[in-house]
Amino acid sequence: MGVVVDPGVPPEDAQLIRDSAPVLIRMRRGWVPEPPRGGAARSKGVAVTVTAIAVLMVALGLMSRGIGLLLLAFVGVPVLLVAFIRNDLVEEDEEAAADREIYEQLRWYEGRYVITEDLDESARRLLARARQAIATVEDSAVNAEGLLDGVRNAVMLPAQEWEIARLLAKLSALRTKHRETVTGAVAPEVAAVAEPLGRALDSSEEAVVARVEALERYAANVTEAERAFRAHQQIEELRGRLHQYEELVAETGADAFAVPEIARLAEDADQLEQALRRSLSSAHEAFRHLEPGEPGEPG
Repeated sequence: MGVVVDPGVPPEDAQLIRDSAPVLIRMRRGWVPEPPRGGAARSKGVAVTVTAIAVLMVALGLMSRGIGLLLLAFVGVPVLLVAFIRNDLVEEDEEAAADREIYEQLRWYEGRYVITEDLDESARRLLARARQAIATVEDSAVNAEGLLDGVRNAVMLPAQEWEIARLLAKLSALRTKHRETVTGAVAPEVAAVAEPLGRALDSSEEAVVARVEALERYAANVTEAERAFRAHQQIEELRGRLHQYEELVAETGADAFAVPEIARLAEDADQLEQALRRSLSSAHEAFRHLEPGEPGEPG
């Protein structure tokens, strides 16, 4: 299960939300932590433990008088048992307190995260496509090498992912309610109202699809730039060893066969460099269509 968090959430809190996916599932299914029992449990546990220690000390002191064993058996052991039980309760209270803290944090940020369980099947597929396209860009060598606009990628891509996830969550919720309302036989009057509303849902999904496809086009351009970049690196490595090849060819007398091939290496390197520049230019152009306010991009 995945969690998409609003980029505006502070990083530490965002990580807590992502790490709390199992708790989010439980919350979606109606789980609510137990209310606090008050601070008495901890203080009682400490008091009982101190009492037990005091009894033991007295028992040890009275051992020589013959009544220490009786005191230990009839008073000390029961008090120790109560102390252990109290300590267990304190530990349980600490766990419950941690659950309540996470619960309250997640409730505080309600509406600023989306879990895949919030989405219907169609929306999940769309979100998966968007996240795959974003991962392709972020994990690329051309991005790591700074050949793309890394700063804008770091801001724009999470914003796109969040906007797509947010819209898909709203679409899924409304589409589910719509289907529940119009399932089965409906009166003509209801069908007349439901049909255009259904088309509105379809239109909204198409707008989100357009966003996802824009991300995929950007990722495809980055992939092409990645291919050209790696090929360019390989050619540069070969060209860096060119003198070694030339020396070997000269020593073996294979000039007539190999020299034209080696000469072509420099030409291939130049062509690949030009291809890389074109690919990067295309990627930058594709990125522009992800920015808000561009013509043809859904708002």
